[in-house]
Amino acid sequence: MSVRKSATAVLALAAMLSVGCKKSPPPLTEDEAAGQHLYNRSCAHCHEENDLGLRKIPPSLHHVFANQTLPSGTPATDDQVRRILLEGKGLMPPFAGRFSPVEMQQLLAWLHHGTE
Repeated sequence: MSVRKSATAVLALAAMLSVGCKKSPPPLTEDEAAGQHLYNRSCAHCHEENDLGLRKIPPSLHHVFANQTLPSGTPATDDQVRRILLEGKGLMPPFAGRFSPVEMQQLLAWLHHGTE
């Protein structure tokens, strides 16, 4: 086999192996796990399953902090997400009084999980 064919074969093998090697997210911290529970209880039925049959499907919140801006165009910061959760925005109702300050931090921790 020529050097060129050998190099091509090695590159093709490396490419095939890298496709199956996805980096798994880091394990959940205690706060992230609590935030995941809160998300599943209070957010997922609209932002995941849309089991309310909403005509306008709410945006996915997975990797919401991976971008500089939220789907609405506002900055993707903890303060901005907290404000939207508490006050609502557009069709999203306000959640003021539904989360304690600790729960809000846990929910934000879950939303950050895997985006760092």
